[in-house]
Amino acid sequence: MVTSDTLQKALLRLFERYEVELEPDEDWLVTDGDFPAVRANWHEGEGDSPGRLDVDVVISEERQMEDSFAGSGRGEVGLRDALAAFERNVLHVLLAACWYVTDDRRIQLQSWDIGVRNWDIFVGPLAFDRDDVAAPDGLLPALQEALRNESLSGELHWIRLFHRRLDDGTVTSEALLDNEPWLAGDRLLGHLNWPSTDKGYSARCFIALDIRDY
Repeated sequence: MVTSDTLQKALLRLFERYEVELEPDEDWLVTDGDFPAVRANWHEGEGDSPGRLDVDVVISEERQMEDSFAGSGRGEVGLRDALAAFERNVLHVLLAACWYVTDDRRIQLQSWDIGVRNWDIFVGPLAFDRDDVAAPDGLLPALQEALRNESLSGELHWIRLFHRRLDDGTVTSEALLDNEPWLAGDRLLGHLNWPSTDKGYSARCFIALDIRDY
């Protein structure tokens, strides 16, 4: 069984590995007594279903990132699997955007002009659940073009992209901008030339945008 104390300590150790010092404050881990703050909740799977790790990152009193990660196995085995997915797919974007710990070996760093502002773009890996599937061309140019039509406030923004192809060829996609459904993102996912395979797959990508600090 995974207790809240076990979960919080595992999350604390994960951030410590990247030299981010956080302090426990009830269910949260806070930065010098303030934001950004992070917490996680583990939901044990039932039957053959994987468990689910929910991760919340609060960046201000009114703004909070939310994401979930599946973990195969029971108890701490499943938790470790889900934490590994969080670390692999999302953590390094969060470290760069929220704690200014940037590793260009783990994420792509770009600078885009959108509207009247210049933005630092932190791009996580396009993570597939299969190793034999290649990423489609043109994702980042299409994303940049879609964002040109958005009225972005001068603060941190984040994007989640998800694409799934089932064994029968059925395709579903979802794009979220600041946790909200993003129709322009859905359209860009639909226009990409995704691999057509007999066996299904899924892919996800996490991206953050912040005003460039000159």
